[in-house]
Amino acid sequence: MADTAEARARLCDPRAEVSAHWLVHEDGRTEALVPEDRRAWHAGAGSWRGRDDVNSRSIGIEIANPGDRPFPLAQMNAVVALLRDVMARWQIGPQGVIAHSDMAPGRKIDPGPRFDWQRLAQEGLALPGGQGPDLPLADSLTRIGYPPVDPAIRLAAFRLRFRPWGQGAECAADRRCAAFVAAFLAAAEDGVGV
Repeated sequence: MADTAEARARLCDPRAEVSAHWLVHEDGRTEALVPEDRRAWHAGAGSWRGRDDVNSRSIGIEIANPGDRPFPLAQMNAVVALLRDVMARWQIGPQGVIAHSDMAPGRKIDPGPRFDWQRLAQEGLALPGGQGPDLPLADSLTRIGYPPVDPAIRLAAFRLRFRPWGQGAECAADRRCAAFVAAFLAAAEDGVGV
């Protein structure tokens, strides 16, 4: 959507059959659209960690941005504050914060390469990137949770989140980053080092 007003109109239009629990405006205001204990229609077709129907088991946050510009500081500050609150209310760890592009690779690209995932990771609100051993990419992406789609589409989705500057064919930096994220996720699930 071009701006918050257009996004809000679409999210509140019953004919659009799309909604979200929260809308974060460009100026940092947050607006509740659907109660968190109700199902919103934000995720659409896709899966994460082998489970479909992401709508029924997630809180959807729409961040107004057309995708062709950076996210304003006030908006990112609001996203951080909102995530902290939602994650505390529902006992969600950083491994539970995903992008639309993560669960629907090839179909969705939001929030896109300009979203500040690194800041969320530094705040403990999302999985961090890093460099691990050079392991097979497909295995690491499966352990992280990416759905089984065409390898190039999965790589593109992973890069949107962890290596937005990456281009071309799979490389050692992709494999090492994915191995790091998979190991971090495994440690978080085991309660080690988190």
